[in-house]
Amino acid sequence: MLGLVVSAERSGERRGARPEATGMDKLKRVLRGQDAEEPSGLAEGSCLLWIPKKGLILFAVFYTLGNIASIGSTAFLMGPMRQLKKMFETTRLIATVVMLLCLVLTLCSAFWWHNAGLALLFCILQFFALAWYSISFIPFARDAVKKCVSVCLT
Repeated sequence: MLGLVVSAERSGERRGARPEATGMDKLKRVLRGQDAEEPSGLAEGSCLLWIPKKGLILFAVFYTLGNIASIGSTAFLMGPMRQLKKMFETTRLIATVVMLLCLVLTLCSAFWWHNAGLALLFCILQFFALAWYSISFIPFARDAVKKCVSVCLT
């Protein structure tokens, strides 16, 4: 027994310390909600909500900038002209217009109207608009979502 303790201490392992986790172990911890090693971006972003007076506005602005960056990342992958052509195809024209409108209205409510409640409402609408826009790139995904929502509501 003493030999095991000594060899464990020599290898750098301490009693109570976690051994290096494999990718599968880490995935299991994350899925169980027990991954305390790496903080998520959600915690840092949502802390802006609790700053007095300007917190909600800051959250709305950074949330909008993050969504613009996510749209820009797909433009980087497929090229800006191809991205614009795909954005304004007839199958996703309404989703694109609503998403862009929500982005603009969120920034307007934050900077010009100074209305934090409206900014939060547009952030929520922005989430759904961007999700619907993203789903439009997956064949038959919008039909599946529509059917799932209709089944859940009936």
